Amino acid sequence: MEKIKNVIFDFGCVLVYWNQHNLYDAYFGSSEKTDWFIQNICTVPWNNQTDMGVPIAQVVEEKIAEHPEWEKEIRMYWDEWDKMLGTAVEGMEEWVRELKQAGYGVYGLTNWSAETFPIAQDRYPVFGLLNGIVISGVEKIAKPDLRLYQILLDRYELNANECVFIDDRQENVDAAEALGIKGIVFKSCEQAKKEFEAIG
Repeated sequence: MEKIKNVIFDFGCVLVYWNQHNLYDAYFGSSEKTDWFIQNICTVPWNNQTDMGVPIAQVVEEKIAEHPEWEKEIRMYWDEWDKMLGTAVEGMEEWVRELKQAGYGVYGLTNWSAETFPIAQDRYPVFGLLNGIVISGVEKIAKPDLRLYQILLDRYELNANECVFIDDRQENVDAAEALGIKGIVFKSCEQAKKEFEAIG
């Protein structure tokens, strides 16, 4: 069995929190109204287009054409996007530091808009610790597409069998494992650490 040398982290809900409720709950006055808005207007698939490299300006104008009565709230989504960012996930920056000090390579593989990621990168010190980062919005390919994982492996000359990938979505972990990368489905820092130690 290959020795583990590298740990690859997803970002959202693994290293940092991001949630539309952080912006819209105060605006709408209730969590329920935000839920409706996310389910019907600024939906997850709509947001995810930017993770594939579609320009924000394009998705905004297309959505406004579809729902002109919601123009103000649609523009808010990206104009005030930084307000959706939450805290760093408890314990994770410290763990990344520990892994790096122990000699592991630490990397990031995330589905994120190339236009908004620099805002988050400036806000959270944990991103500055990573040896390398691959952003779906830059590559125009998103997890769980195996090609995005392969870009990371090739770019940083990593052996899949020497890597562990940590993501909060099962389908993204399954994709990593299909390439020979060990996978952990993230629930908390403590849980992920225990599973990592078990992998050895």
